[in-house]
Amino acid sequence: MAITDFLEKNAKLYPNDVCLVEINPENQPDHTVTWREYNLVESSSEERYRRELTWREFDIKANRFANLLLTRGVKKGDKVAILLMNCLEWLPIYFGILKTGALAVPMNFRYTAEEISYCLELAEADTLIFGPEFIGRIEQVFDNLHNVKTVFYVGNNKPSFAESYDKLVSYCSSVAPAVELCDEDDAAIYFSSGTTGFPKAILHSHSALVASCVTEQNHHGQTREDVFLCIPPLYHTGAKMHWFGSLITGGRAVLLRGMRPEWILQAVSEEKATIVWLLVPWAQDILDAIDRGAIRLEDYRIAQWRLMHIGAQPVPPSLIRRWKRLFPNHDYDTNYGLSESTGPGCVHLGVENIHKVGAIGKAGYLWSTAIVAEDGSPVNTGEVGELVIKGPGIMKCYYNNAEATAEILKDGWLYTGDMARCDEEGFIYLVDRKKDVIISGGENIYPVQIEDFLRAHDAIKDVAVIGLPDARLGEIAAAIIEVKEGAELSEAEVNDFCADLPRYKRPRKVIFADVPRNPTGKIEKPKLREIYCGSRLVEAQTTG
Repeated sequence: MAITDFLEKNAKLYPNDVCLVEINPENQPDHTVTWREYNLVESSSEERYRRELTWREFDIKANRFANLLLTRGVKKGDKVAILLMNCLEWLPIYFGILKTGALAVPMNFRYTAEEISYCLELAEADTLIFGPEFIGRIEQVFDNLHNVKTVFYVGNNKPSFAESYDKLVSYCSSVAPAVELCDEDDAAIYFSSGTTGFPKAILHSHSALVASCVTEQNHHGQTREDVFLCIPPLYHTGAKMHWFGSLITGGRAVLLRGMRPEWILQAVSEEKATIVWLLVPWAQDILDAIDRGAIRLEDYRIAQWRLMHIGAQPVPPSLIRRWKRLFPNHDYDTNYGLSESTGPGCVHLGVENIHKVGAIGKAGYLWSTAIVAEDGSPVNTGEVGELVIKGPGIMKCYYNNAEATAEILKDGWLYTGDMARCDEEGFIYLVDRKKDVIISGGENIYPVQIEDFLRAHDAIKDVAVIGLPDARLGEIAAAIIEVKEGAELSEAEVNDFCADLPRYKRPRKVIFADVPRNPTGKIEKPKLREIYCGSRLVEAQTTG
């Protein structure tokens, strides 16, 4: 089956049920609206920051856009790029593309003009649809977009080089186009996070997207009564595939355009959210705001919130222990995945395994895992090797890149590039990215282990550990530390705190600075290496 079949089923079974809500907190009333006050808010105020869509409306909008694309000559196998912030239009546009048999090509909203041009060319996209936030960047490269023949614009104040999506789509038929789709048809091209350079284009089929629906619903038991609060960007497989749990059951989802702690709790309260997927920095921000008294939990209705889950990066066990102290009734879960594996789910902890916090879990539903040495042979229990995965969500290939595909896909297994170990009970623990391992004086140092240790310090908000070149040891471990608001911390205090670490794992350099993360919460270590490996800090003498 095609992923679009789920949408059409929901439109028939639950036509008048609200399926999507968009919340834009910047347009809300001046004061925080708690659940006690919500019913008193004037409707005109509510409408400024809240929009909603039923399943029937969702399907109609997808059909209208599909028929608009067909009038512009888009056909099966073509590629249509999406460059939008999270909004109510995003998913109907995505499904409209799929209904034509074309491939949806979601793009990172942080891309520079150069990266936009590069990715459009790499994916061979001939149609682009974008929003107002990207006018300037598109203008910079528009004359060089030789493959792009049609450009649609979503929003007001349309630039002269684009056609109006909002105006044109309203004149198109609401009947689904007569395009036959099957499960092995190409469906989408996603881009890798680009942490090692420019992104790679990842090709997925309809069957991979459908499999991610099944895996997600199996892991988290979504029903039609659940409300999923979606905060991460929809261009990324993580957010999209978690939403697929709502799609397969006909449940409601809320798109929150912002991630301030008070906005998240307000959305949970007002929309009666039951499932929230957070990134590590957002969970930390919520806990810190509660600790300093900026947020009072009694102001929000959160009793219905049943599941908090985190993914996209290693989760510090200290963070989950803090969370459970403040939210003792929440189930906690984590998933591991890659864009190459259709997002999260190939490894899954499970809410019943909270005692294994720190592990990413075991093979997810319909998936297999192994941990292997350089030669591909299995390592012993407890030994570190590369995590490899196999399952129905594996990418077809890196689009137009056979060499890179051969490096990562071997005999049906996807080599993740993540170093991991497995305990006696079969639970997998991430050690670090293969490329991030620091080799200092012949010893392998895994930055994630040091980062998890340092995050337990009460004054540390975030930390990243990278290797800096050193004439004697080859590399030394440097800790870039972001201190919590209102807290103070010295290098001597950090060194004292690290006394419990084995000597070779202790950071040889401490740098107090912000820790940059990408939109999916991953630490941007290449950016940190660019900043610090080229600076005078590299020349610093090692200590201890």
